[in-house]
Amino acid sequence: MTERVYYTDPYAQSLNATIQTVAPDYVVLDQTIFYPLGGGQPGDTGVIEVEGVEYAISDTLKGDDGSIRHLLREGTASGNLFVGAKARLRIDWPRRYAHMRMHTAMHLLGSLVPVPVTGGQVGAEKSRLDFDVGELKLDKETLTEQMNALIRADTGLEFSWVSDAYLDANPELVRTMSVEPPRGVGDIRMVRIPHVDYQPCGGTHVHRVSEIGPVRVSKIENKGKQNRRVHLQFDSA
Repeated sequence: MTERVYYTDPYAQSLNATIQTVAPDYVVLDQTIFYPLGGGQPGDTGVIEVEGVEYAISDTLKGDDGSIRHLLREGTASGNLFVGAKARLRIDWPRRYAHMRMHTAMHLLGSLVPVPVTGGQVGAEKSRLDFDVGELKLDKETLTEQMNALIRADTGLEFSWVSDAYLDANPELVRTMSVEPPRGVGDIRMVRIPHVDYQPCGGTHVHRVSEIGPVRVSKIENKGKQNRRVHLQFDSA
């Protein structure tokens, strides 16, 4: 089991770790700041430096055994890497921080649309959430105004862990229909934006919503009789 330092210190940009596994196309370390693909959030990229040599990491994925696999860029030889080697990890911080800001923004968006979420994707510049809206009507200008008002409120986020039993007793906390929180693997991570949103989430987030900066709902697409896709992006204007 790889220690997930990105939970205890999501702002860490570098870390010393020890290699535990070397495969032809990935390495596993005892601890990591690299977030693995999951929950609609992309896996981190960056570099791992061993004995003065940098190895580019093109993606990060979860292993079936609880490990986190740091995928070596295609064409990178792993022959000089070895179990027990001391490594220096560095993530692509601007990309990761954009994901943190956007993921938190998507929680704000979800709080304003009180219907089930059917899908979503976090991006560094643009993201989307899909909603099973029923008879609810959505307006992009109204949502944009409401989101920026929440961001200006500068609320701090809170993180905690709950048991499977707690979530089973409170099924309304699970907003996403397409991705269920992992069960049977220990406690489940909860993200709370006080007075705004509270739900299970394994992604990385900012400490305060003001870090998101201005955003804009750029488009609302009809994806079926009741499904609406809401596109969200940072607003640099």
